[in-house]
Amino acid sequence: MNGKYCSKWLRPAILGMLGVVALSGQGWGWSLGSLDGAISAGGSAWKAATLSDKDVKELSDRACAEVDQQSKIAPPNSKYTVRLQKIMKGMPSEINGHKLQYKVYMTRDINAWAMGNGCVRVYSALMDMMTDDEIRGVIGHEIGHVALGHSKKAMQTAYAATAARQVASASGNSIATSINSSQLGDLSEKFINAQFSQKQESAADDYSFDLLTKSGFKREGLVTAFQKLAKMGDSSSMLNSHPASSARAKHIQDRIDKNK
Repeated sequence: MNGKYCSKWLRPAILGMLGVVALSGQGWGWSLGSLDGAISAGGSAWKAATLSDKDVKELSDRACAEVDQQSKIAPPNSKYTVRLQKIMKGMPSEINGHKLQYKVYMTRDINAWAMGNGCVRVYSALMDMMTDDEIRGVIGHEIGHVALGHSKKAMQTAYAATAARQVASASGNSIATSINSSQLGDLSEKFINAQFSQKQESAADDYSFDLLTKSGFKREGLVTAFQKLAKMGDSSSMLNSHPASSARAKHIQDRIDKNK
């Protein structure tokens, strides 16, 4: 999302398949000047670590709706929406029991992400720079983060970083409805800007490769997508802790060569 539409949510970054929907591994902080505050924060941390699948879905529903509201979404008849529907034809329609819901954000940022409720968002700038096969590989990677449980952990981490300021369960309502608008915005931003570990990124790469293979699509798009991102420069982005794009491209190419 660019500054015109939603600078509130994301700083410019080269994200997408390099780890948009990710687990940062960072902790959360609170003031130790108050015993009550420390206890509340500890309670929030524990609650975050025990978020159920239902909790994650409800949080994802609210977070995705909030980001949609702050973004410029391509209309159903736009070239981007029509193209994305064509690209995803023949790919799975649901993941972990949730229907996949695709939308395109009109923005100059290069990004794509998915949440545990089946919410998948692709940015127009990413579509502009990549072929259909490459976009399909990127989305397969993001779906992999959901299927492999990475997105659930990312939501738990984002929730912990937000709810440490207040124990949402104190209101007696569900976790999702207890979070106010400001906290929801903070949670959404932390979730989208978080980072996966190298192991998670590699696992999502392989998931996409296997998904493309099973669905009968070309896998070379994964290789060329990484190569394009490598040319843009991993070191200049937020993603220097992730496997280098060039190394990931080689790994997928090796798998392609092995399976010929």
